[in-house]
Parts: sequence; C-alpha cells; structure tokens
Amino acid sequence: MLGPLLFIILAISIYYKIQSQPDLPEKTSLIKNAFNSNNLPLIILLVLLMFFNWGIESRKWQLLMRPIQKVSFLKSFRAVLSGLSFSLFIPNGIGEYFGRIVYMDEGNRLKSISLTIAGSMSQVIITALAGIVSLIYLKEHAWQHTPLIQGLSIFWINIVLSMIMMGAIVLILVYYRLSWLSRIFEKIPFVHKYRYFIEHLETISTKDLTKILCLSLVRFSVFTAQYIVALSIFKAGVSLPEAIATVSVVFLVLLVLPTIPAADLGLRGQTALQLFGLISTNAIAIIATTATIWFVNLILPAMAGSLFIAGIRIFKK
Repeated sequence: MLGPLLFIILAISIYYKIQSQPDLPEKTSLIKNAFNSNNLPLIILLVLLMFFNWGIESRKWQLLMRPIQKVSFLKSFRAVLSGLSFSLFIPNGIGEYFGRIVYMDEGNRLKSISLTIAGSMSQVIITALAGIVSLIYLKEHAWQHTPLIQGLSIFWINIVLSMIMMGAIVLILVYYRLSWLSRIFEKIPFVHKYRYFIEHLETISTKDLTKILCLSLVRFSVFTAQYIVALSIFKAGVSLPEAIATVSVVFLVLLVLPTIPAADLGLRGQTALQLFGLISTNAIAIIATTATIWFVNLILPAMAGSLFIAGIRIFKK
C-alpha cells in the first residue's frame, strides 16, 4: 500500500505546486501562444531532448550500480524519475537518493547512496567547469560594454572566479580519489563499522569514473541545448555563443543556491532574468523560457516518476 499512497501524495503536491506559481495565468497564456504549429518541430525537439537528458542520467546510474547490483536500463530510468519526484520537495536533490534506493534489493539500498553521490559529483564538476569558462567569456566579451558590469568591481568578479576554480580542482581531485577517500574513512575508529556504506567506492575504476564524467558532459550539453531551443521558440533574440555562455552561468548560480526544485521557479526566473537581461531586453521571453524548461524538464518527468512509485513494493518484509 505504501507505493500507491506515495503516488497520491506526490500527485497532489505537484498539482498544488503548479497552482501556487505566481502569475500562472499570464505565463500559461504566453506559453500557449508560442506553442503553435510554426514551432512544432522545435517543441518536439524540446521534448525529445528531455527524454535524452534523463536517459543519460539513467545510464549513469545503471553504470554506477554495477558493482553492487545489475540494474536494467528501464529499471534505472524508472528509479531516476521516481527520485526526481521526491527531489521536487526536498532541498538540493536529497530526495533523489530515497526515490532511487527503493528500486534496489534489500541489503543494497544504503550501499547505493555513496555511488549515487559519486554520480552527482560528476555533474557538479561539469557544471562548475562550464560555468567558469562561460563566466570568463562573458566577462571578456559580452559584458564589456554593459553598464551594470562596468559598475561592478573586476576585482570581486575575479575573486569569485578564483574560488570557483579552486573548488572545481578540489572536486576533481576527490572524484578521482574516491577509493583513497574510502580507505581513509576505514581507518577512523568510530566510522569503521559503517564502512559498508562506502566500500564499493573502491571498486570504481578511473576508466569508469571518466566514462561517468563524459556522460555528465553530454547531459549538460543536452539541457543547454534545451534552453537554446526554448529561447528560439520564444524569440528571445540572443546570439548563440552568448546564449550558451549565459545558460551555463545560470546553471552555475543555481548550483550553489540551496533550493527546492518545485518551489524555485521564481528563483530560476530571477536568475535567468538578471543574467540574460545583460544581453537581452526581452524579459517576457526569458521568463517564458525558464517556466517552460522547468515544466518540461522537472514537472513532467516527476509526474511520470510518481506513477512509477505507485507500482513499487518498497518492503518485502
């Protein structure tokens, strides 16, 4: 009974989260007007990219679970979408772990958490690196003649860049030394008895870690492409290089802000509006783009994930 009950709770919560969004009628009207037959190829592409996006994440999780349990791609896909349903209401994607581990066999659930975190770490690394490159590009080119940027201290922008770079370097070192990190924890007396949580980190080879990182790069490229497609649908009038760079910086900003995905449409909108506002005056198109990506990439998959949860038998005993 727990699976169907969770489905009902998640379905009701998703409905009320959508209904509680500010200026919902205006946003809905704008999106409806843009979603016409002229834009049909772009709309289809946007939805296909959504499946590709979560398909890549499913493949990542499937590979990561291999040391402890063989998981089919379809099962991995259901687990990822189910995790997304939970993460909509729990900050920083923590809900993803609960939504995914229920698809693992009993005895493997807690062991899978550390491997799932490794997958999340790979996505954070790619987002940080893309954000660094994009921030440098925008600072040196697109923002050169922008009054707002000229009013900011270049010194502080460089300080922020340096901090992000150092953070990215530390993350990369930790990512490729997960087995070393596991062995350190084993030597801590009061932690040793819980080593089974992280012992499988030692089994991930450098080759597999690189493969996971490459998949994260492809996934980042996919949801960047989704933003570009949505900007085209709403005719935001932004050049391709500047759009790609600004989207990457938007993702970087959202990465460091603790948010609940179902409630952060306003934050996403404001972040995109502030950054895209430096290169475009079409605020309506930017807000509509953000709302569309939020709905297509998060709400639709989360609704599907809640349906999958309805069929789960979470506990055998």
